[in-house]
Amino acid sequence: TVGYQNRQIRPIVGYVPGVFDLFHIGHLNILKRARALCDHLVAGVVIDSAVEKMKGYRPIVPFEERIEIVRAISCVDEAVTDTSRDKRVVWSEHRFDVIFKGSDWEDTDKGRMLEKEMAEVGARVIYLPYTQHTSSTMLRDVLTRLVNSL
Repeated sequence: TVGYQNRQIRPIVGYVPGVFDLFHIGHLNILKRARALCDHLVAGVVIDSAVEKMKGYRPIVPFEERIEIVRAISCVDEAVTDTSRDKRVVWSEHRFDVIFKGSDWEDTDKGRMLEKEMAEVGARVIYLPYTQHTSSTMLRDVLTRLVNSL
């Protein structure tokens, strides 16, 4: 008789990178959806200087406050510092199995680059529905217009 060996199945570690500035329902949606698809969810909060380099602006809410907000969310098992556009950097520190991104990245140059880089380290990319009606960009634009009208 062929017996099955006692083997432990390793939990699936998921990773959601984000700025998480002006935390809103879109952020919560992606975190909750990602958590449902993995056993351990790590949220990477991008540092202010990296946001400025990648997106051309500094977040309104400082990094220290953003990471505390993300740490307090019950579906997040761990919140870590994310310092680079290259997610292989954070992968080398946290060894996740899957990275979750919004569907606005799917079939784009940046999404294809992410898929290629993650394939190099054996992780996969899963795209989750992007919340169209609310975004940090939209909130930032409203705040900027409001401040400029004062």
